[in-house]
Amino acid sequence: MSKQHWAKDIEEDLVLLIKDWLRQTGRTQSELCQSLNLPSSRMPTLIDSLKKDFSSGGIPKVANRLCEVEELWKNEEGGKIKKSLELNSSGQLDLLDEICEDLSKINFNN
Repeated sequence: MSKQHWAKDIEEDLVLLIKDWLRQTGRTQSELCQSLNLPSSRMPTLIDSLKKDFSSGGIPKVANRLCEVEELWKNEEGGKIKKSLELNSSGQLDLLDEICEDLSKINFNN
C-alpha cells in the first residue's frame, strides 16, 4: 500500500465535502472549528488541521476525525432533546396541578 500525498485536488474535494456536510447537518464552519478545538474558524485553519491528520493517517484519519465531530454533535443534540423533554414534562405537571387545584374548588354536590 503506497502512502498517498496531499494534493490540491484532495484539498478541493475535502472543502466541498465539508461545506456540503455542514449544510446537510445545519451546522456552521465555526461550530466545526470549535468542535475541533481550532484557534480560528477560517477554512485555511481547518484545512491545515485536517492536512496534519492526513499526513499521519491518510483519508481514513481525516474521515475518523470528522466522524468523531458528528458523534459529538449527535450527543449534544440528544442532551438538548432530553432537556427539552424534561422542561415540557415539568410544564405539563404544573398544568395538571393547576387543573387539580381548580377541580378541588368546585362543589360537585350541587
